[in-house]
Amino acid sequence: MDRRNFIKNLGAGSLVAVSATALSTNVSAARKIKWKMVTTWPKNFPGLGTGANNLAKLINEMSGGRMQVKVYGAGELVPAFEIFDAVSSGTAQMGHGSAYYWKGKSEGAQFFSTVPFGLTAQEMNAWLYYGGGMELWQETYKPFGLIPAAAGNTGVQMAGWFNREINSLSDLKGLKMRIPGMGGEVLKRAGGTPVNLPGSDLFTSLKTGAIDATEWVGPYNDLAFGLHKAAKYYYYPGWHEPGTTLECMINEKAFNALPKDLQSIVMQACSIVNQDMLAEYTARNNSALHTLVTKHKVQVRPLPDDVIKNLKELSDEVVADVAGKDELSKRVFESFSQFREQVVAWSDISERAYLNARSL
Repeated sequence: MDRRNFIKNLGAGSLVAVSATALSTNVSAARKIKWKMVTTWPKNFPGLGTGANNLAKLINEMSGGRMQVKVYGAGELVPAFEIFDAVSSGTAQMGHGSAYYWKGKSEGAQFFSTVPFGLTAQEMNAWLYYGGGMELWQETYKPFGLIPAAAGNTGVQMAGWFNREINSLSDLKGLKMRIPGMGGEVLKRAGGTPVNLPGSDLFTSLKTGAIDATEWVGPYNDLAFGLHKAAKYYYYPGWHEPGTTLECMINEKAFNALPKDLQSIVMQACSIVNQDMLAEYTARNNSALHTLVTKHKVQVRPLPDDVIKNLKELSDEVVADVAGKDELSKRVFESFSQFREQVVAWSDISERAYLNARSL
């Protein structure tokens, strides 16, 4: 009798244990969070697109699979320049792009991407993380239900690809060029016509003559697009984008619904990608430039000093005008400008002085 009761109780206990295990498994499965990330980049495009992929992979792995992020390239879920609205509305929980695309939403947003003759990548990170920039960025995106995070940087870019020589400022007159943000406004004041095109349209537009010139990023990405097959001259330096920050925008409601540990994972993953992308561009650009010059015989040319000087004067006007659009843009400009003034003094006797010494 005792043995039968023991076996009976053992069976009941086993059933309870199995049921508990099944319940735990179901709860675990139910807690798996699936997010969508839309981007302004072509799917899997080197550097930019793969940076978004890397961000999603990090979140997946760091969360132990509790959170899974699926990446959509430009046009797969929404067009490239509609990702801001898609994340704001909750169509997707995350977006990867750059803030200067959203000047139509907020003029001040452009400061969090890049400013002509502004901050380098290293200086930009310093302003965002330790100079008050991030707090202003959060304030700028708050009305749209978005949380911003730095999630990549291309470093100093190239001035672009041209199908005409640039010997003076007059050569920019009538030039139809793909160039976004404040840089585009500077070109407009120099007499050119700025055009905002997604990366996927650049080669065809340049090859067919729909545009006369284009900037994109630098040797690594430009080689991948084959832009050397569509234009003759490759100019530097990238006066318009000295250290372009890429962003991860996050739907605020979706973020606040996450447990605290997953919130931390998302933000830390953005920080990792922000540093990793800059390292990748620094490594890849130098080898790609070598290929462009030695294999494809690309003519790499510096913009004349007087052209640079005139562009800087126009840039100062453009930046001041953007700052005057509204009160928030003014505060962002003041913070950015004050930090730039201070960091230039340090950069002159550190980075610049060392680079000059290394060239002796």
